[in-house]
Amino acid sequence: MAEAFREAWITGIGIVSCLGEGPQAHWQKLMEAHPSADVTTFAPFVVHPLAPINFDTQIPKKGDQRQMENWQRIGTYAAGLALDSAGVKGKPEILSHMDMIVAAAGGERDLNVDTTILSGMPGAANPAAFLNERLMSDLRPTLFLAQLSNLLAGNISIVHGVTGSSRTFMGEEAAGVDAVRIALSRINAGQSDIALVGAAYNGERLDPIMVHEFGKFPLKGRYAPVWERGEQGGFAIGSLGAFLVIEAREHAEKRGAKPLARLTAVVSDRSDRKPGAITATLSRLWDKIKGKLASGHAAVISGATGAQPATGEERAFLQGHGDLAVRATGSYLGHGLEPQFPMNVALAAVALDHGSLFPPCDSTGVERPMSGDLSQIVVTSVGHWRGEGLALVERVG
Repeated sequence: MAEAFREAWITGIGIVSCLGEGPQAHWQKLMEAHPSADVTTFAPFVVHPLAPINFDTQIPKKGDQRQMENWQRIGTYAAGLALDSAGVKGKPEILSHMDMIVAAAGGERDLNVDTTILSGMPGAANPAAFLNERLMSDLRPTLFLAQLSNLLAGNISIVHGVTGSSRTFMGEEAAGVDAVRIALSRINAGQSDIALVGAAYNGERLDPIMVHEFGKFPLKGRYAPVWERGEQGGFAIGSLGAFLVIEAREHAEKRGAKPLARLTAVVSDRSDRKPGAITATLSRLWDKIKGKLASGHAAVISGATGAQPATGEERAFLQGHGDLAVRATGSYLGHGLEPQFPMNVALAAVALDHGSLFPPCDSTGVERPMSGDLSQIVVTSVGHWRGEGLALVERVG
């Protein structure tokens, strides 16, 4: 019979972004408090490009790398880092029952195929026949112009040997929240002992920039920290990979693994974007975890995107909790949609390990220095279009 509730530890972290790879590189850059972004490559759009990575160290077979697009390479690499961090890399006795929950979009489109079709259709004698011919001859073997979202989980399984159950969630920021939430719920309920959870996003592409521009979401012109972007702001797309190993305490102790942090709660919801709806939803979610917070020892790591009205309403909610120091990581990392929440949970664990927050990156007053011992962090996620979530991450010991 499954136990009613089991404590969940974060025992492995694998993160890559414009700040580098791994917890220490990220912490060092965050402590330097000098954010930067690329404002020229995709001008007028602001992008946070991935730092240089040697994919060979986690994906040794060139054949494996060749059949992946960059978003899959980023995710498979970050997953390998997480497995290394947890001390389970190359251990089939653990990997064979490790569950995997991935948040992923549809992958990268083939821009050459798209361009050929869009350029040729206006001059085709029979546009419908031309389109059908091109789709029949130019489609990838996956039978989709992009890639199937579950290819990331498949490649992680092939490269790293993670062969327990596998789930892939779609749905932008909310998918990242629910991936972590379901992993925690399964461990708490005794349905899983150890899980690899995360996501990846390659923001250095014209196709997602174009799609988001249709909704007027991207940041354009010049870089500014998240809270300083105002009503005409937006998000700076970032390339991110973030994976966590989340494990039942008993399972971790049995194999001698040490906790990086405790994942105590993850709650989620999905409101519309009518005025006040996001603030109200965050308040309801907050009510579910506020009884666990220790006064004077908690802070907030925000996944605020910079896009409106979501960021403005999250800011209004946070200002109602002015006793808590706030940090928005999007000022440094950019916004990577699905991996944003797992990344911020990972950075919360890193901050708790150091016992402090990184410096503010804001001139509006939302972020301020924190005094006192840091033992708890609430991670927020408010999707640029839909979906809200909170996580409570705590120091162990």
